[in-house]
Amino acid sequence: MKLDDVSFARLNELRRIHFPPERNFLSAHVTLFHALPGEQLPTICSHLQQICAHMAPIPVEFPRVRMLGRGVAIEIESDELQRLHDQLAACFSAWLSPQDRQRFRPHVTIQNKVSPQQARELHDSLAPRWTMMSGKSASLLLWEYRGGPWHCIDEFPFADA
Repeated sequence: MKLDDVSFARLNELRRIHFPPERNFLSAHVTLFHALPGEQLPTICSHLQQICAHMAPIPVEFPRVRMLGRGVAIEIESDELQRLHDQLAACFSAWLSPQDRQRFRPHVTIQNKVSPQQARELHDSLAPRWTMMSGKSASLLLWEYRGGPWHCIDEFPFADA
């Protein structure tokens, strides 16, 4: 999911500062699904295009900092995002990995693949200072992993974006 410019700038700056640089290949983003089959790309794109064409931009809130064990994220709350995820999960149910079948807990990862101690230190530093922020998403992005770099395949804007 692509974030609005203000939310993206704030969260991407946190990611730039705290994500291990040797692992930081993407900008701040919200992952709806981790792995969909490439051979189903035309069907996936068709579903995304049809669904997004009938949706308004999705309002989201970023209420708190979350520990990930070996990283830190900013949580996302949005009933509309949850409904969209549920709808897409129903469309893609035959293809979902065990990871993508788990409960959807949207977030923006700002640190990952560090020691639990490093993650705890960042969490304990950020959490007391974090202030709730609101934003929105005007589109979904579809990415493909090509054995190293990621490639953005397409963007699917919401109707009123």
